[in-house]
Amino acid sequence: MARQNVAEQFVDILARAGVRRMYGVVGDSLNPVVDAVRRNAAIDWVHVRHEEVAAFAAGAEAQITGKLTACAGSCGPGNLHLINGLYDAHRSMAPVLALASHIPSSEIGLSYFQATHPERLFEECSHYSEMISNPQQMPRLLQTAIQHAIGQRGVSVVTLPGDVADQPAPDQTFESALVTSRPTIRPGDAEIDRLVEMIDEVGKVTLFCGAGTAGAHAEVMEFAGRIKSPVGHALRGKEWIQYDNPYDVGMSGLLGYGAAYEATHECELLILVGTDFPYNAFLPDDVKIAQIDVRPEVIGRRSRLDLAVWGDVRETLRCLIPRVREKRDRRFLDKMLKKHADALEGVVKAYTRKVDKHVPIHPEYVAAVLDELADDDAVFTVDTGMNNVWAARYISPNGRRRVIGSFSHGSMANAMPMAIGAQLADRDRQVVSMSGDGGFTMLMGDFLTLVQQDLPVKIVLFNNSALGMVELEMLVAGLPSYGTTDVNPDFAEVARACGAFGVRVEKPKQLAGALKDAFRYKGPALVDVVTDPNALSIPPKIKAEMVTGFALSASKIVLDGGVGRMLQMARSNIRNVPRP
Repeated sequence: MARQNVAEQFVDILARAGVRRMYGVVGDSLNPVVDAVRRNAAIDWVHVRHEEVAAFAAGAEAQITGKLTACAGSCGPGNLHLINGLYDAHRSMAPVLALASHIPSSEIGLSYFQATHPERLFEECSHYSEMISNPQQMPRLLQTAIQHAIGQRGVSVVTLPGDVADQPAPDQTFESALVTSRPTIRPGDAEIDRLVEMIDEVGKVTLFCGAGTAGAHAEVMEFAGRIKSPVGHALRGKEWIQYDNPYDVGMSGLLGYGAAYEATHECELLILVGTDFPYNAFLPDDVKIAQIDVRPEVIGRRSRLDLAVWGDVRETLRCLIPRVREKRDRRFLDKMLKKHADALEGVVKAYTRKVDKHVPIHPEYVAAVLDELADDDAVFTVDTGMNNVWAARYISPNGRRRVIGSFSHGSMANAMPMAIGAQLADRDRQVVSMSGDGGFTMLMGDFLTLVQQDLPVKIVLFNNSALGMVELEMLVAGLPSYGTTDVNPDFAEVARACGAFGVRVEKPKQLAGALKDAFRYKGPALVDVVTDPNALSIPPKIKAEMVTGFALSASKIVLDGGVGRMLQMARSNIRNVPRP
């Protein structure tokens, strides 16, 4: 039997770790690894048109499946293109192994063609970034990289010169068992005892939940019911916590709505549950605060803390539920539920005011119709910018849907690339990319990847011919909009020219039919919806210093706008609230 080379061993170990796809663009320094993938039935090579898309797609697949994924770039510019998507994956805690192939090992440090230092360049967007300079480092170095990506939930980067990849692997290699899943972590008894005391000695408690509550919905609801707590959430917590939630008071932050802000400020004890919510301007500084998180490095970095609890949310709540005294007084909870419903009543008019006749089409209307027609288990990938607003306020979670975006890194152009990875993870599941025209055109070349891979992704293009969020930021800063206008083609014609389904929508009455036709189509489809660039209303009190890249840095005011089905949910939650 022929002896393996380093590239073959590399690919075999990835397959053993559960990797099923490697996203990338081929290149000479990468050829030994790509050829090893070709000959390995367990892993597919996914050819994309830009390496940034490869990293976004790998990160999205990891978020959907929870499993390790992989991407690769050839030496120099090839692997440099990975870096933005890897930043996003790392900040989204997606386990991704990135292969940065490298120039010939004999030329490193000699200003060779396409020379860079990838093991240094990727340090900030990874938990682990090292170079294999000798075959004897395999397989231990790769196994170490895999353990970092899975164990710490993020990116590991392995730099591999092309000539080293082609060398024979060591005759006797040391291969250990691979960790492919994470354990649960229970807090210490002292922290549990102290948190029980803090809860029992106050009357008004609020839970503010983030993405760390994934898999703990039942426990959060039982705990909130026991202590009569309102439950607010951050954007990344929405999909895990808002549905089937009789204690819901909405979302905090720049895109927030409802009574989440009031609930976090009018309580006596605020418990931050699985959230690294970055906007400390929205957090109180005059109430007691406890934080529960499985990542000790994030605890206390956003606000002053009275108690830090290191543990998995689900296990922590399972420890707390039988030990805290059940509260009987629900006046604070009922007050917040009523405030939440009243707040939504006040803003919902922005959606109901003749939007089904408005031309150009209100983007709120597009998002609301999309929410109604999409599958109950659809995956929505969301572009950064105004699409974050529409997804936050109109896409209804139900425990089966997923909503992913560049919510922590804030990159443009993420939605369509993420849709590629989400769809390859499950070709039978509906995947909808909520794309803005600015983000879509930035990486539009990979629309061809959808066609080439025959992926049935549905792109709903919110086409306002502008960089809408940037215009908003300029307006708030007292600046005239400049450099924000896009001159766009008919994107439906572009889609058809590429071999996909394409339809352009300019009137509200055309929208539902166009979406239904796109959803019925078996392959990739694009619905180009011409939307109103002036759809978002802005409160008159906003000042220049209030908006900086999605944060209200010095204000408690949030943007106004419609809220879709959330009003109905809020109304149902206050049916049993005593009326004054």
